[in-house]
Amino acid sequence: MHFSLQFSLPPVITALSPRSKSFSHQPHHHRIKKLTSHVPKSPLCSTTECALIHQCKEEEEEAFDGRVEDQTLPLGLRPEALPRHVAVIMDGNRRWARLRDLPVGSGYEAGVRSLRKIVELCCEWGIKVLSVFAFSSDNWFRPKVEVEFLMSLFERGMQEDTGIFLRENIRISVIGDLARLPEALQELIINLEEATKNNARFQLIVAVSYSGHYDVVQACQRLALKAKCGLIEPSDINESLIEQELETKCTEFPYPDLLIRTSGEFRVSNFMLWQLAYAELFFAQSLWPDFGEAEFLKALLAFQKRQRRYGG
Repeated sequence: MHFSLQFSLPPVITALSPRSKSFSHQPHHHRIKKLTSHVPKSPLCSTTECALIHQCKEEEEEAFDGRVEDQTLPLGLRPEALPRHVAVIMDGNRRWARLRDLPVGSGYEAGVRSLRKIVELCCEWGIKVLSVFAFSSDNWFRPKVEVEFLMSLFERGMQEDTGIFLRENIRISVIGDLARLPEALQELIINLEEATKNNARFQLIVAVSYSGHYDVVQACQRLALKAKCGLIEPSDINESLIEQELETKCTEFPYPDLLIRTSGEFRVSNFMLWQLAYAELFFAQSLWPDFGEAEFLKALLAFQKRQRRYGG
């Protein structure tokens, strides 16, 4: 599969270069189901050819439902103990570039390669949701020319990758104060989310113009409006109602089980503050562009050693 996402690593958005390896979704067991390709029916094929095509398609569908490849999880990972939702604060792109006397953009490009690899691993290992902090509310204070460049890059990326997401059964959700984005970009996001909303293989949530404070405030504002319209009573407002109004209502698994932050920083930087209440935290020393399979595996193994008590 050629996968060329054009997202950013916090705090900016950049481009993913194409990759030929196909992603494969793995439910929570050791082996990974084989994704079969769709064989379209050609109006020019002969009767025999059409029959063969339909027979192959039926066999492929049966294989997808039953047979599995011999690919296994890395040693030590237990499928039943994998996080369903991983959130990542991808930090250290600029520092990575400066340490190598490279332009800052080179750091973002290297970081995108790391993002691509982590998305691939999530699909292969059966993690259902990955949330990435792509552009924070605070990033609007950056120089205007930089912000405009990032918005343009993000827009171009979505235009180029819509077909890939559809073909690979990947759902894309974008959360944040999207009203602040350029109108053309807003329209693209709406169309992409609509086009991929039924894709169930894997969900990538991209936080753009987002902060945890914003998320809670907008949820409260929505509830206040409902109370004003008489749809609910103020006394009805509880944690459950607030959770239903948070931006992460877009996913079946709104609460990250594991938060990873790179670059040796020990803070959550105003990311998913409500949703991270019971998340396990993993702080990696690696700068984001250096964060790959080995580091991700280390984080998952550490997660599996934790005893999650949820306050109990």
